[in-house]
Amino acid sequence: MLINEFLLLGAVLFCIGVYGVIARKNAVLVLMSIELILNSVNINLLAFDRLHAVDTAGGNDGSVFALYIIAVAAAEVGVGLAMVLLIFRNRKTISLDDLSEMKG
Repeated sequence: MLINEFLLLGAVLFCIGVYGVIARKNAVLVLMSIELILNSVNINLLAFDRLHAVDTAGGNDGSVFALYIIAVAAAEVGVGLAMVLLIFRNRKTISLDDLSEMKG
């Protein structure tokens, strides 16, 4: 497969993720859209790593960065879902429009 196909897939996933962050009103769906954005970055990193692995002898920089992004995404999901659960417990809703006023 050509690198263009992977880059196109990454761009499509990134656009879907950005649209999900902008258009969604549910906090859980916004977190899922952020995951799509991070996965599109991973696809691009691995595609470029594979492209440059042919040119150079070794080097897995893209794979290492992808592992860091996976770790950051896992932490983001853990913290994000904990915040969503606390907000739901206090406000009885996870709609982002209702959370515009964070006064206690």
